[in-house]
Order: sequence, then C-alpha cells, then structure tokens
Amino acid sequence: MPATPSSLGWLERLVDAVNPPRTVYAHCDIPCGIYDPYEAQISALTVMRMDQLIGELAAPAMDAKPEDRAAYVAKLSRYTAVKESHSERVKSEVRVIWGDYFTPDHAKQYPQIHDLSWKLLKQASKTRQGTNLADAQELVKQVQEFAELFWQTKGAKTHRIPSLQKSGGELVVQVPA
Repeated sequence: MPATPSSLGWLERLVDAVNPPRTVYAHCDIPCGIYDPYEAQISALTVMRMDQLIGELAAPAMDAKPEDRAAYVAKLSRYTAVKESHSERVKSEVRVIWGDYFTPDHAKQYPQIHDLSWKLLKQASKTRQGTNLADAQELVKQVQEFAELFWQTKGAKTHRIPSLQKSGGELVVQVPA
C-alpha cells in the first residue's frame, strides 16, 4: 500500500518527536547581499571597554560592608556578562560574513580570509574566557583587519577614524567614492 500524504505527516511528526529538529538562525536566507563588519567592530570595542572596567574595579576590603561587596559582585557580573555577550556577537558577525558573503573567488584573491576568520573566532573565544586587556586589544586589531579585507573585496578604500568611545580605539570605515 503506497504512503499517503496524511500518513507521511504522521511519520514526520513521530520522527520529530523522537529527534526534534534544531532551531537554526541566519543573517539572511534570501540572500539579501547586505553585509557590513561595523557591528563586529563595535562589539570588539565593547569587549575592550568591559575589560578596562573590570581592571579598574576595586575589590572590596576584607572588612567591607555586605552592600559594598554586593555592589562589587553586581558590577563585576554585569561587566562580565556584557563582555561575553559582545565576544559572542563578534563571532556571530564574522561567521555570517565569512560563511555567507565571502566566495571562493574572494578566497582566491585574498587567501588570508580563512586564516584570519578562524583566528578571529578563536580570539573572540579567548576574550570570553578571561579579562586580559591585551586579548581584547588583539580582538579589536583582528576585527579591524577583517573589516579592511571585507571592504577590499567590494573594491572600496578604507581609513580608520577614532571611535570616540570610552574604550578608545578606531573604526575601519569605507571611503565614499
């Protein structure tokens, strides 16, 4: 007896119940063709700023009041959560551009794309694991290199401008034609 559409639906539901499908996320499945490393740069600067704030945070003295200890823990927790969130955002933005925008032709013309992307993803993971300011600065540097490479693939010239953020640093921007 051949399978009917209704029996296939039942079978698919059974398979989904035993092995639920994974939720997947994507920048754009159209594809829209709109990509920009700006968000990765802002997130990298945010990671750097959070490491700066963590480094400046004075630990309470041994005889500190409970509310002072609580305030310290709250600040440290918030700074850490924001740092980790933005480290992950860097990774997400880079993965989307690397996986969805860059083509085999780009890789031929710019053979460093894959190595730079891989190193950048590893560096973003490293910034999640610790609070070393030098690691955050290296992340910013790598994201800037990635941004410059990205704009080169579009035939755009770039320059760096001061970010004017409390973290300092620069942003790579395209030069208008």
